[in-house]
Amino acid sequence: MNASALHLPSLPAPAARDAAPRLRCDWARDASEVREAQRLRFRVFALELGARLSPPAGTPYGLDADEFDPHCEHLLVREQTEDGAPGPVVACYRLLGASAALRVGGFYAETAFDLTRLRSHRNRIGELGRACVAPEHRRGAAMLMMWGAIAQRMQQLGLDLLLGSASVPALDGGSAAWALWNRLAETQMAGIEWRVRPRLPLHPALAPRSALVEPPAAPPLLRAYLNANARILGAPAWDADFRCADFPLLLPLQDLPASYRRRFLEAR
Repeated sequence: MNASALHLPSLPAPAARDAAPRLRCDWARDASEVREAQRLRFRVFALELGARLSPPAGTPYGLDADEFDPHCEHLLVREQTEDGAPGPVVACYRLLGASAALRVGGFYAETAFDLTRLRSHRNRIGELGRACVAPEHRRGAAMLMMWGAIAQRMQQLGLDLLLGSASVPALDGGSAAWALWNRLAETQMAGIEWRVRPRLPLHPALAPRSALVEPPAAPPLLRAYLNANARILGAPAWDADFRCADFPLLLPLQDLPASYRRRFLEAR
């Protein structure tokens, strides 16, 4: 899941022109560039966050890989040298389009959620995943660049529903995530016709039994989705490998706030 959400910066307001001039954002062109993203993911997920990764057999040590990677488009943010030459990858995201999901047998989210109610909309969906930003670039510019590029690519593919998830730390077993879920469910839920169900829900016994339990602040990536008018699709799923609760989210591109649309779509 999107375990990097534990440490990602919040998406800056589109009016803020803070994109670092020495960053460039491009889609991976070959397998070697995909491996650069996988190396960054390994450093953040495994070495920094301590996630338990399960790559396919034969994957070299130091890469975070899964069976969805060959079917995804991988977005890379690089530093640039002073002469404009491409430098190391400092952020990455991946996009699984509707037709690619059909080829691979489904969306990644289906490993954690029952998406039955989204069945009639599958040909409109692009799924985001494996968001990752190096520690020195977590002030917002890299993530903002990627969101803009993804919105543009979604339009090129004829997709208008963005499916994703955002992770909430659950080192306490899930009680804080439950408290956050209870608060957000009051105002941020999608309509019943869009609801999904977790395959492995948080344990009900961990749910706060008092309304006085103070929920934690929403992590930056979850807050970024909600600021962009995404809606929560259902109760979170427990991710034992990353020790977090994953909140399923859907963002219709037509629901982007006007300022986001100008930044991500109209200007492009």
